[in-house]
Amino acid sequence: MKPQLLKVSNDLVHSFSSRQDKVPYVNNHWHYHPEVELIYFRKGNGTRFIGDSIQHFQSGDVYLLGANLPHYWRFDNIYFEDEANNHADVSVIHFCDNFWGDGFLQLPENTAIRNILEKAKHGIEITGNERSALGKLIETIVYAEGPKKIMLLMEALMKIGGSKQIKVISSIGSRIDFASSENDRINAIYNYSIANFKRKIQIEEMAEVANISPNSFCRYFKSRTRKTYSQFINEIRVGHACKLLIENKMNLKQICYESGFHNFTSFHKYFKSITGKSPLIYQKTVFK
Repeated sequence: MKPQLLKVSNDLVHSFSSRQDKVPYVNNHWHYHPEVELIYFRKGNGTRFIGDSIQHFQSGDVYLLGANLPHYWRFDNIYFEDEANNHADVSVIHFCDNFWGDGFLQLPENTAIRNILEKAKHGIEITGNERSALGKLIETIVYAEGPKKIMLLMEALMKIGGSKQIKVISSIGSRIDFASSENDRINAIYNYSIANFKRKIQIEEMAEVANISPNSFCRYFKSRTRKTYSQFINEIRVGHACKLLIENKMNLKQICYESGFHNFTSFHKYFKSITGKSPLIYQKTVFK
């Protein structure tokens, strides 16, 4: 299942790309690029696919993704249905890890930056209290000019490199070894799964979406993602349950069924196996 190579636009007066997005559909597909990505969601909720990891993302999140790491930011449907009242606000920076020059990161003073970019090959989420200050710094970088723009980017990377509040996301790094004929298949599978995860999805349906036989679909999906489709769809459901637990507007039984699980035992089992916590412990951790 092939992510699409994204050509990151850059102008002639800047050595790296930085921008602010106000709409939810920019690069709204499974893709990768040779540039490192530093992204801050000032406003926006949805499901993130990074390497082999599927989780919920929300306003305030900050991520650092290494070069050629496949990823997909899928905003919740409400952002597409009512953009006036639910607009996105995302600041994103793309840079090549050698734009300073080939020897820059090898300087002993830059060990922390070099190490954090190495970790970013698997994707990094910045957690805890440091997110807010880092998010504001990223927004400042977007509109900075001249040498200050480069200095602020270095400052952001130094903050991440020195932070103890980071989490590596994916168990696999970049694996761009797909056939070109598969370009659109992953988007079709992801979009259909996200649109229908609240009900039971038959393998025959997914095989039709992927335009292959049911038996071939199961083998194909596992060989490309290192997980079964059942694992994949349960990760989407748990990601949605995490969002509902954070919103704290439903009881656990309502969240169970609203997330596509048909009994509470399965909900509790899969939630704990994926997050490492029970639903109640997860919610208490968020609000403590």
